[in-house]
Amino acid sequence: MKVTVIGVGNMGSAIIKGLLMSKQDSVSGMNPVNPRVSTFAAANGFPLYHTAEEVISQHPDVVILTTPAPVTLDVIRSFGDLDPQTAVISAAAGIRLADITALLPQNPIAAIIPNTPVAVCAGTIGLAYPHELPAPAYDRIHHVLNQLGDLITVPESQLDIIGVVGGCAPAFVDVFMDALSDAAVKYGLDRTTAYQLIASMVKGSGTLAAQSKLTPSQLRDQVTSPGGTTIRGVEALEKAGFRYAVIDAVNKANNN
Repeated sequence: MKVTVIGVGNMGSAIIKGLLMSKQDSVSGMNPVNPRVSTFAAANGFPLYHTAEEVISQHPDVVILTTPAPVTLDVIRSFGDLDPQTAVISAAAGIRLADITALLPQNPIAAIIPNTPVAVCAGTIGLAYPHELPAPAYDRIHHVLNQLGDLITVPESQLDIIGVVGGCAPAFVDVFMDALSDAAVKYGLDRTTAYQLIASMVKGSGTLAAQSKLTPSQLRDQVTSPGGTTIRGVEALEKAGFRYAVIDAVNKANNN
């Protein structure tokens, strides 16, 4: 299939990297003339277009919008002649499915909230549809997005909190990992080894949670032996208000 990413900023670049890593589809990008984007396209070997007309002429099967919200509707208007069979996936925060459907009423539409691990095909992607889609369009959308990570289908009204937890929380985890690395260095590990250890631990913990289907508290209980070292560490986190800090971080990211 042909997939074009419209807007090659941070998220657009991450999606392109993931699709190129997957090697399942033909990938291209569209962006206003920008030396950084041109260098990125040349380094990664994908075609880069600068106008909607160029993209439309390529007859893509799927286009993914990662444009800034203030310009997204204007960009969509420029695609009025897009093939009606082309599926349009919007990753533009704050742009509602109804707004896109009003401008492209013939095209299958979906909205996503991805996070940056899509760059290594390990993303968490919230997905919403305005209504039930024909099977071919549904299959095309899922074919593309499944390459990039885990899909979590929700009503459109829940995409915002998906974006906060799935999109912002990687930064929260990064802060946690950075603090752990400081502690590891304090006790003698070199920084490179500490980062390797912590990244592996986070990856393994997430994989275990996803595959075991156990709750976080059940997984915690498997590690916290009575009177052991881990429960003393958990106690220290509780004393420092770790849980509240995490909840409040989500509150603040969600403008509450």
